Amino acid sequence: MKKSYLLIGTLLLFVLGGTAFAADPIRIGHTVSLTGGASMWGQSEANALDMLVKKINADGGVLGRQIEFVRYDNRNDAVESVNVAKRLVSDGVVAVIGPAQSGNAIATAPVLERAQIPMVVTTATNPYVTMDQRSGKVRPYAFRPCFIDPFQGTVAARFAVTDLKATKGAILYDVGSDYGQWLAKYFEEAFVEKGGKIVAKEAFRTDELDYRAQLGKMKDLAPDVIFIPTSQKEAAMAAKQARDLGLTAVLLGTDNWGSPDLIELGGSAIDGGYFVNLADLADPDIQDFVAEYKALYGAEPVLPNPVMAQDALLMIVEGIKKSGSTEGEKLADALANLKDLKVTSGVLTVNPEDHNPLDKPAVIQQVDVPNKTFKFVKKYISVE
Repeated sequence: MKKSYLLIGTLLLFVLGGTAFAADPIRIGHTVSLTGGASMWGQSEANALDMLVKKINADGGVLGRQIEFVRYDNRNDAVESVNVAKRLVSDGVVAVIGPAQSGNAIATAPVLERAQIPMVVTTATNPYVTMDQRSGKVRPYAFRPCFIDPFQGTVAARFAVTDLKATKGAILYDVGSDYGQWLAKYFEEAFVEKGGKIVAKEAFRTDELDYRAQLGKMKDLAPDVIFIPTSQKEAAMAAKQARDLGLTAVLLGTDNWGSPDLIELGGSAIDGGYFVNLADLADPDIQDFVAEYKALYGAEPVLPNPVMAQDALLMIVEGIKKSGSTEGEKLADALANLKDLKVTSGVLTVNPEDHNPLDKPAVIQQVDVPNKTFKFVKKYISVE
């Protein structure tokens, strides 16, 4: 009889234990730059995720379980990003949000792929984040909510030719950056295809801040526009040096420009410049998000990272719901087939062939130094 009671008790403990286990939190990794030159975006990204996860958990979580972030600072470094990915695998996360930077994401992808853990980057726009460059095949566990660089570069070129009426273009880029190299390539191809001519293409090495030699070569060629696909610090320094040398070309950049530091560092030299971005504070689709963020943190979000981070989390949450599982292969399959998902930035559908979103818009913003802001200029859904 005692054995029967013991067996019944053991079964009850197993059932109750299974229920307790099912209620354990779902651990999601977040690899993000909290220190260094990209920390402004990274901290805003972390804030936005913490804000959203509180709402999700308060609403019952996912599959009856709460979400718990496991967050590490990757310091915007590819080697450290790999180390962070390995730690997240050891920590037992079911998915990872980030990294934000393309080089870090490309370095991270193989680690998570071997562990069969889906990675949804935030603002990593290089095509080879989700596609294996050697095989040409899609990475089965890599996804993103943002547009990719061929689209961004083409948008910049189309705006230069169509709106700025530029016929002669120049490019200044970081030869040590995957982001800069590929965007320079895509802009050049699209600018030439649309009838423009690249009169100068000058490179510098990462961490260099003196571009007078490169810009000096451009001066006599009198470009109408100078494309500078760099971070805000390099762009600001290049703007000052270009103006000091007497260059009057319109300055044109990419989503890495979207930081208040651009205005603080560049001052009047960067005023009137344009850049492509993933989101705009004036976008009607994100007004509730902006208001909620400002109320909670006392400042505006530093776009685009916080919006894309929330999109990434919503993709993972929906993937878990659709698959009914946190198992890597099932979750990845669900992510690859997301359709018409309402996210912070609007509505998102994933292309299963390349794991990129379909018809993700890009905006053109103009630097307004006197008012310390970026003005919305126009929005592109597609480019011809």
